[in-house]
Amino acid sequence: MVKGPVIDASPLIFLSRAGKLDLLQQVVNTDVVVPVAVESEIQQYGEDDVTVQAVAQTNWLVLVNTPPIPKVIQSYHLGTGESAVLTLGSLNPNTEVIIDDLAARRCASALGIPVRGTLGLVVMAKQLSR
Repeated sequence: MVKGPVIDASPLIFLSRAGKLDLLQQVVNTDVVVPVAVESEIQQYGEDDVTVQAVAQTNWLVLVNTPPIPKVIQSYHLGTGESAVLTLGSLNPNTEVIIDDLAARRCASALGIPVRGTLGLVVMAKQLSR
């Protein structure tokens, strides 16, 4: 069982490159789960990449392995990271996924997985700061 939302690569990349990864912690106020498949995608940018460094150095970003991808998620033909995020979201009821890919968001909605994107995080952080 995972505790906290599960995040995909693109929100991590956008927030870390903007120097705003702290917005994520501000909004969710708990650990954020990063599937190993997502970490692998990010590591392709090289060890000097700001997102690679953020994942390695941020203690509230928790790496987890993903069980086998259910056939229903496989049927959407998504990337490895998106599939891993949705798998963890589907196997852990009421676990939010933070994902930007439109096809993955449609899959999440079809499976009843709570979903939010990077823009939604930024808007929520702005509302909380008032």
